[in-house]
Amino acid sequence: MDMTQFWDGWDPIIHTVITLTAGYLALLIILRLSGPRTMASMTPLDFIVAVTIGSAFGRTLTAVDVPLSQAILTVLLLVLLQWLMAWMRGRSPKMRRILDAPPVLIYYQGKFQRKALRKHQLVEDDIHTAVRSSSRGSLKEVSAVILEQNGGLVVIGDAELDDSSSVLKFTGEAEDD
Repeated sequence: MDMTQFWDGWDPIIHTVITLTAGYLALLIILRLSGPRTMASMTPLDFIVAVTIGSAFGRTLTAVDVPLSQAILTVLLLVLLQWLMAWMRGRSPKMRRILDAPPVLIYYQGKFQRKALRKHQLVEDDIHTAVRSSSRGSLKEVSAVILEQNGGLVVIGDAELDDSSSVLKFTGEAEDD
């Protein structure tokens, strides 16, 4: 039995302590300087960046052959690319359409939006779960349920719908049954 899988001396331990400490501080500084958008509510693009940052940082901690400088550069470039995408998204409606999934109306004034449910692999039970999670006991109290860009379901009650200017303008018209 190879004992190095249990103990390989102090060098790997010291490497992990130094790399973890320096890498953690560098990651903290980079993410702090990049602003809150980098770690905001996760869109699919944000999720990819977060997983990639975690993977790059994790690999550095466990692999002796990956220098800390390479991991810090990787994280820095990922954050810069994320910032660049956010900057372009904020200045170009075309980039917004490319990068962002629009919110989708999946329930509106007593009617499930069947096409939208099918397209986004949702079922009526998902709507009921979202309604219960919003502390409502009945769909009778709900005017709209929207699938947001981050994958969450937002429930809008009758009292909150008002003129629906924040709903139909962004999600499109409701389906006719």
